[in-house]
Amino acid sequence: MAVFAINKRASFDYEILETFEVGLELKGFEVKSIAAGRANLSGAHAILKGNEVWLLNLDIPPYQPSNTPEAYDSKRTRKLLLNRAEINQLIGRTKEKGLTLIPLKLYNKHGRIKVEIGLARSKKKGDKREAIKKRDVEREIRKSIS
Repeated sequence: MAVFAINKRASFDYEILETFEVGLELKGFEVKSIAAGRANLSGAHAILKGNEVWLLNLDIPPYQPSNTPEAYDSKRTRKLLLNRAEINQLIGRTKEKGLTLIPLKLYNKHGRIKVEIGLARSKKKGDKREAIKKRDVEREIRKSIS
């Protein structure tokens, strides 16, 4: 399983409660660009519109800029492919106060591009400070051991 992009800010900014593996509706040249490792998940998020889930702000630059359609938008809204039961579950969970859908990873599974999205709650500023302190302490412990 080749991982093409990871959203490193997601685990720092959000508390991930649950994860889902979903497909992604792409164009051919977007798949090539992702396989080349050019996708960027930072700032991306998913929303529920009607009975569908959409991924916003996933940046996939053109694979070959000279061969890309002129009207191509690298941050266009892309449809996420889930089954009805998963969509209904997400609809129920996102109605809870403060929960959102964040893409965590973009990877290849059996020749298909998949996105791991997480049902997340935003961390408070104090929680982020605690995470930084904990990381620094662990780093100091590893440094003193070696």
